[in-house]
Amino acid sequence: METRAGVVVLRGHRELYQRTWHLFDKAREVTFAACDVRTWASHNQPPMQGRIRKLYRPGVLLDPTSAQHARHVAATGAEVRITTRDLNEAIIVDRRVAIIAGGDRTFTVVWIPGVVQGVLTLFNQVWGEAASLEDYERAYGELWAVAPRILELLGSGAPDDGAARAMGISLRTYRRRVDDLMATLGASSRFQAGARARELGLI
Repeated sequence: METRAGVVVLRGHRELYQRTWHLFDKAREVTFAACDVRTWASHNQPPMQGRIRKLYRPGVLLDPTSAQHARHVAATGAEVRITTRDLNEAIIVDRRVAIIAGGDRTFTVVWIPGVVQGVLTLFNQVWGEAASLEDYERAYGELWAVAPRILELLGSGAPDDGAARAMGISLRTYRRRVDDLMATLGASSRFQAGARARELGLI
């Protein structure tokens, strides 16, 4: 643990929950931004009674377990939205404390008002442009069923026309679904889509 005025750096989920558990106990508003459900392991979080907003990247819906978790969270009353924009993974509690995830599973807890407000402003900008979980699934639900096969064909290096035939769809439809899948994974190339899919354990 490293401490400076208004900032503390925690290492690992265990220390994070030991040091921040009390923040959630009586919180009136909690916002989460995460690329996947593993960043903030919900089974270790205390029950929360106030307004809860959770913002995820679309890739969370490609994994059945993660998708089920997101739907469960929404069914219990939290507001869940999906964004294709890059996320800075963070939690903001009652607009006064921000917890920011680091790439090496460190977590920076900040209670400097100006910094917390800046993190919240960035979150609100992305939140305002994001689609509700229900709307996103309505628009892209068909993609989740075929995504594993598309990833398999992309990984095999099959040409688009051969891949389309293998799936029994038109070349135009296949390419549209590949584009949708790349957007869902936040990838700018097919190679990057494969890398992101591996990171998520999809292939």
